[in-house]
Amino acid sequence: MNKYFLYFIAVGFVTLQAVSAQTKTGTTIGQFLLIEPSGKISAMGNAGVAQFGEAMAAYYNPAALGHMTNSGAQFTHNTWFAGITLDYFTAALRVTDVSSLAISISALNSGEIAVRTVEQPLGTGEQFTVSDYSFGIGYGQKITDRFSAGMQLSYVQETIWHSNMSVFAFNFGTLYQISDDGLQLGASLSNFGVRGKFNGRDLRIRYDLDPTRSGDNSSLPGELITEEFSLPVVFRVGFGYPVRINENNEFHFSIDAFHPSDNSESVSFGGEYKFMDAFAIRAGYQHLFQTDTEVGLTLGGGILWDIANYVLHIDYSWIQHQHLGDTQRMTVGMEF
Repeated sequence: MNKYFLYFIAVGFVTLQAVSAQTKTGTTIGQFLLIEPSGKISAMGNAGVAQFGEAMAAYYNPAALGHMTNSGAQFTHNTWFAGITLDYFTAALRVTDVSSLAISISALNSGEIAVRTVEQPLGTGEQFTVSDYSFGIGYGQKITDRFSAGMQLSYVQETIWHSNMSVFAFNFGTLYQISDDGLQLGASLSNFGVRGKFNGRDLRIRYDLDPTRSGDNSSLPGELITEEFSLPVVFRVGFGYPVRINENNEFHFSIDAFHPSDNSESVSFGGEYKFMDAFAIRAGYQHLFQTDTEVGLTLGGGILWDIANYVLHIDYSWIQHQHLGDTQRMTVGMEF
């Protein structure tokens, strides 16, 4: 299996060396799908393609579902820019000793925004909202004692006032344990799907076919036709390595390489120090080498405790942004 390890490393290295003339930023729909939900992994630079052990790891790589040792559920509240919020819920059910089934729901809401026109730049008195959501169902399974694979199918919808767009997206990933001491190699492809376009009554207009003529109908009903755009496809490859210092102290390191369809290639990395399997401190850096990157340092921590037959955990992360203000995530979860 070492040849596969070298192959994936070579692929990641080559993609990082490819420099395109344009980053294609802003050319895809469904941008909310790129907002990573996990309070734990986001504090580690969002380097999660080779991580497992929590239900939200399936966002980064569905193959993580094959490594679940318990069933679990998690909820994240993410405070984004300009009053925008993103809520994410996932639940994973361990079907057999080597496989799990999961569902996930993601919802973004802009809050109320004043409607403004050229004639009324201070507002018309109306309010509109932007809301996006996705619903996914995934499955992951261990194929051998070292190799697992997983997939997820999601329904995605974006709504701007009275117009909306909906598409289906597909995620696929693999996870391979390279060495006996826990070195993991992961790879995943996210948001692969059909192209979508907006439709709705906000696109209906009245127009004058020939403004130079008089006496004809100058208010004909019509409708604007929008172009089709693709989802932001992301290929991730990376690995994680746990180092158990002694019975009470453990360190975990992760690094991911990203090849997105609408941006330049980048590298994210991070680490976690865990004490007595109860307290964790995390730090990382995301999207190093990305052209005009807006993000950078990530920090966070978490606590975990056993209550009866349940394991409860709370994770927090702080993400640095260059211009629009820093963001924070809070994740609460339970394993059973």
